[in-house]
Amino acid sequence: MKLIIAIVQDEDANRLVSALMEKNLGVTKLATTGGFLRAGNTTLISGVEDERLGEALGVIEKVCKSRQQVTTSSAPLNGSNGVYVPYPVRVTVGGATVFVLEVNQFLKV
Repeated sequence: MKLIIAIVQDEDANRLVSALMEKNLGVTKLATTGGFLRAGNTTLISGVEDERLGEALGVIEKVCKSRQQVTTSSAPLNGSNGVYVPYPVRVTVGGATVFVLEVNQFLKV
């Protein structure tokens, strides 16, 4: 058995949970916060049998797509002390960060 830990953007989370459940793959949803853009994200935890791992990863890959987002960054103004000017920066967000762990024991109590 494997434990999948998938960190996905909030925008993809509900669609991914629905897609996994349609395939009878159980999933637990945790609200988390990312460090890069300090934006909300979701961590999904799913225990799957070894033979269904590829199926589960395929669902994650299909639903969680990368996309471009514009955010602001700051640069120091030339010749000024401590004055920063915001400017738009395009960054890639979305997709999924996925960890697959071996499960030695699984219990439902």
